[in-house]
Amino acid sequence: MHHVVFVVYPGFELLDMSGPASVFNGANRALGQQGRPALYEIALTSSSGGCVESSCGVVLQTQPITDLQVVEAQTVLVAGAEREHLLTAVTDSVMQAELPRLARRVERFGSVCSGGFVLAALGLLDGYRVATHWDACGPLAQAFPKVTVDPDALYVVDDQVWTSAGVTTGIDMALAMVAQDLDASIAGEIAKRLILYARRPGSQSQFSPLLQAQVKGDSPFAELIGWMQENLSAPLDVSSLADRAGMTERTFHRKFVAATGETPARFVEIARLDAARMLLSRGLSLKAVAAQVGLFPPARLTEVFQRRFGVAPRLFRDMHAEMSLTRS
Repeated sequence: MHHVVFVVYPGFELLDMSGPASVFNGANRALGQQGRPALYEIALTSSSGGCVESSCGVVLQTQPITDLQVVEAQTVLVAGAEREHLLTAVTDSVMQAELPRLARRVERFGSVCSGGFVLAALGLLDGYRVATHWDACGPLAQAFPKVTVDPDALYVVDDQVWTSAGVTTGIDMALAMVAQDLDASIAGEIAKRLILYARRPGSQSQFSPLLQAQVKGDSPFAELIGWMQENLSAPLDVSSLADRAGMTERTFHRKFVAATGETPARFVEIARLDAARMLLSRGLSLKAVAAQVGLFPPARLTEVFQRRFGVAPRLFRDMHAEMSLTRS
């Protein structure tokens, strides 16, 4: 058995624990359907044990972390929380003594969302590259200068340290753990059962340019951005977009950057690559995808896709298409 231990404390984010736990339980289910024994055993631990209330009011039963033997843990993950609850966890003397003991001896340890603050406060992330929720990247980097914070990744694996960004990305990280422990097909089966659109690579950005633009309801380019999304194969150079917006190129460029935080060219490239990723996960050919998203010929798609995601589009498609095709 591979023992996965979740470290929680009053006010923790429930999905930080329940999302990854569902993945590991899904792996056991998939193994059982193949006539194979379960691999994962899940445990919940806290400073003093007993009932611990999450941020949404759901109460979980835990065992004291002092009762946990090292042989009972191969993976240790700390859940995240809002600032006031993190401060309580960080200053807990039992946590301060026991977490380093576990981290030194387990196969891998890490955190989901802002749980990285607990590990960083104990010096357990010094010298490592980590991910955390986008809203916590700045504070984490400022408070712990020995930690390298990757503000863009969904999750980061650095040696035995696994850290993920906000909330649902703990599911992506857990799927990657299952793929490492077992194989990608098991991880794909779990993702399908959880009705996930696709397994997201850790290198994928936390931010979608379309989502960011949609958040700004008063954006003067909301209509233009919607049109761009539906016409990615069209010429989307600054001149064409400025004409459509009824502005000079200089004015359009300046106002677009102010509204979206990206240059028009960068925005278009990210939107095209995000669309390409979705189409590839459905099993479409590189030629078809390149044409649909305006990154033709396929060689151009390959160049920009690999530069952003760190993996060739053909490999990405092969990794994800089987799951998506089966689901459809």
